[in-house]
Amino acid sequence: MCTGIVETAEVSGTGKGPRGWFKLEQVNVSYDHPSNAPMDQALNIDFVNPTDGPGARVAVELSPESACKLVKAILNALSQTTMAPSKEPNRA
Repeated sequence: MCTGIVETAEVSGTGKGPRGWFKLEQVNVSYDHPSNAPMDQALNIDFVNPTDGPGARVAVELSPESACKLVKAILNALSQTTMAPSKEPNRA
């Protein structure tokens, strides 16, 4: 059964796809059936640049437990830095 859980956010960064590095503009996060991971449900993360087409995409499918570990690792890494405020509006 599909969950319909989808969150989208603007991001700033770069990703590496089949044609090399590209600018990231958006991330789509869903909790639903994965395309490839061998599990019933996964946290699916797609970093994309919609204006560059389907080749400008980095996809990740994680188990819920792995997704929680990723969030913790990110927060731990950021807590050890002096994070300067972003000059871009609505972006952390």
